[in-house]
Amino acid sequence: MGDHDSPISIHGGGTLAKAIVQEQEHWSVPDGTILSSGSKRLAAFAIDVVIVSSILDLATRGMVVNALNISLWASSDFHYAVAFAAIFLTTHWLYWRLTGLAFSRSLGQKVLGIAIVMEDGSQVESNIWDRRAFAKLIYLLPIVNVYFGVYELAKGFSEAYPSV
Repeated sequence: MGDHDSPISIHGGGTLAKAIVQEQEHWSVPDGTILSSGSKRLAAFAIDVVIVSSILDLATRGMVVNALNISLWASSDFHYAVAFAAIFLTTHWLYWRLTGLAFSRSLGQKVLGIAIVMEDGSQVESNIWDRRAFAKLIYLLPIVNVYFGVYELAKGFSEAYPSV
């Protein structure tokens, strides 16, 4: 290797993700912090949904799937579908909120080693867990989840590769 500029730059012992976050003036990332990838966060979300949905399925003897039953939504008994959808969404919201307060992360995040902390490294407060739990509910809604999923992927891609 001669005296030339390397296309790879080392960012003070940190990761490229940390450098991108700091470069875009979001906040400073403490040393030793490893930012979680989107695929790891998606896997944690899937684990959480499987946990809660399995418990709901057992508790309702399989009736909670009526929240997604299109023919029930279109019938005169649609109020049952509304009730099951409310149970489904409320249970997930409570799960994310309460595990966040108790463990500072959900069980799926805990399994995959993802920690949720404030910018200064302190624990996340209750009102923020409320908002985080509510925001995750969007990804449980059919069709809406696809739109927001594609939007988040595009947003993440444009932040990671601003010149593309």
